[in-house]
Amino acid sequence: MSGELDQSGGAQRTDSRLPKSTLWRLALFLGVFAALQGLYGAAKGGWFEHLVIDKFTVQTAAWLIGVASPEVGVEPSGSRLKAPGGGINVLNGCEGMDVVFLLTAAMLVAPMSWRARLLGVLSGTLVVLILNQARVIALFYAFRSDRSLFDVLHGIVSPLLLIVAAAMFFIEWLQRFGSLPTALGNAIDA
Repeated sequence: MSGELDQSGGAQRTDSRLPKSTLWRLALFLGVFAALQGLYGAAKGGWFEHLVIDKFTVQTAAWLIGVASPEVGVEPSGSRLKAPGGGINVLNGCEGMDVVFLLTAAMLVAPMSWRARLLGVLSGTLVVLILNQARVIALFYAFRSDRSLFDVLHGIVSPLLLIVAAAMFFIEWLQRFGSLPTALGNAIDA
């Protein structure tokens, strides 16, 4: 690695390559994300998927819609939100778990204490699932009122917003609880 001193007396990095610790973190992030996605994919159609989609996502959304708009008459039916005038089917991928897995993988490889990682995974999962619940409810209303709006929200806007929100949560968490890497790749507390 080559470098030169800056005016403050500290070493300035001039090598354009990423440090090995960063590459290892990236590889570990990709591996953890792929493993979580693979395990969840292997559970497709099983009790865990039904718990996440049917119970946590659909039943909760139906209850919230029923509280906000009892006149809609929404009923949960497996992975479906059924109502006179139209409803939606919440499929694997619409329940927010992919974003939970992205955030989990990022937290697990971030330079912070294991306690901060665990709390970040738990609180981040809660944030993502709450935001995804709002997304499902918005998609339900959009489908009933304007199918073209539903298509835009479903295909582009709401997934992107969910990922951006998770990234913002991660950045804030990292700034609050993260450590600065040293030249040797080890973390020091900031």
